[in-house]
Amino acid sequence: MIYRSKAPLRIGLAGGGTDVSPYSDLYGGAILNATVSLYAYAHIEPMQENAIILESIDQKEEERFDWNHELPINGKLGLLKGVYNRIQKDYGLPQSGFRLSTFVDAPAGSGLGTSSTLVVAIIGAFVEMLKLPLGEYDMAHYAYQIERKDLMLAGGKQDQYAATFGGVNYMEFYDDDKVIVNPLRIKSEYLCELENNLVLYFTATSRESAAIIKEQQKNVEDRNDRSIEAMHQLKEQSRMMKEALLKGRLQEIGEILDFGFEQKIKMASNISNPLIQEIYQATKKAGASGGKISGAGGGGFMIFYCPGNTRYKVIDALAKFGGQVRQYNFTKHGLTTWTAQL
Repeated sequence: MIYRSKAPLRIGLAGGGTDVSPYSDLYGGAILNATVSLYAYAHIEPMQENAIILESIDQKEEERFDWNHELPINGKLGLLKGVYNRIQKDYGLPQSGFRLSTFVDAPAGSGLGTSSTLVVAIIGAFVEMLKLPLGEYDMAHYAYQIERKDLMLAGGKQDQYAATFGGVNYMEFYDDDKVIVNPLRIKSEYLCELENNLVLYFTATSRESAAIIKEQQKNVEDRNDRSIEAMHQLKEQSRMMKEALLKGRLQEIGEILDFGFEQKIKMASNISNPLIQEIYQATKKAGASGGKISGAGGGGFMIFYCPGNTRYKVIDALAKFGGQVRQYNFTKHGLTTWTAQL
């Protein structure tokens, strides 16, 4: 018997950063995102021996422990240990051995919500194994608590909910960790056109998002007017994006993304850099009408909206930067769990 789960990564389309406290607590945040066919996977395989083996296949890391109620958080495989420790504390695991293996389709720090999505996937595997009565909101909030409260990792709230719910969602964030997920009923032809016109590009650089997010948080705490006004504008951008998608005004998408790009770089100093600016200008020269740095910024993935048939010229323009265009499809489903017979 093996207990499996997978959760989709996401592309943030508008409002990025407004889900981060204290901004969301003080002013309320709003984000529009969509899950894509890149996943985080988790597998739990019970063993006869009384041991716990944790394995990150993509990171090529493995640790082995004698069975214990709590595993040490020591900078290695922290997400796997954090979920285990919290599940053990809240629900209790049977004193029997198992191997927990994970794999993610995108590099850590790439801006597609990899860490949070992996936490959701690991929770899903334990939920499948223990038959825990947790709904979508429960699991997303649980993942948020493990990352932000237990492991003290800086970040927002959107990724956990995107991974759990899946699809295209307009999300609202308020104080006391209140989140409302509004699934959007977008016509299939609009989504097909959006998927065709959005180029997903990995810059071949990963970054530590925590420092960028902490600066963003400090700017809000210090009442930095420039940064806070940029976040207000990004929140408005999410509403603009929602209306454009629902009404099929796809010709506006690039302009809305371009507006957000200019606002986002005002939130913190390291969100953009000379390489990102050079890439962005090259794609616009090749025909893109707008784009976005995915996640906290500083590197990782970028997306570009390429109207008409300009995607091919944009892809050619990106070739000289040494990154990689990734193929994807939008997905309708979030976290999926199942049990397999060995």
